[in-house]
Amino acid sequence: MATGVRIDEDEVVELAEMFRLMSDPTRLKIILACLDQPVSVGATAEMLAISPSLVSHHLRLLRAARLLQADRRGRQVFYMVGDPHIRSMLTDMVDHVAEGGDGELIEAG
Repeated sequence: MATGVRIDEDEVVELAEMFRLMSDPTRLKIILACLDQPVSVGATAEMLAISPSLVSHHLRLLRAARLLQADRRGRQVFYMVGDPHIRSMLTDMVDHVAEGGDGELIEAG
């Protein structure tokens, strides 16, 4: 029988915070917009039809949680998913959702 993943309490709290941040649909859209290429605040705001100040607020939270990285180019800052673990997890989950399924649940024991 598998014993599961063992991490300390601080790591559990950090992981839970990352999932909490990603559970907000707007923040998740921002992260997904930054998967393939660096994106500026203005481009993200336009893409998602929300204000640049709201995008900046969400980006600040996502950067603090190390879900996004920033790269300053002159006067603009571009954001992207730089960590391959985050990229892999999100692309796998997007693929999983896209696969669909029959909706049937398997009951335990």
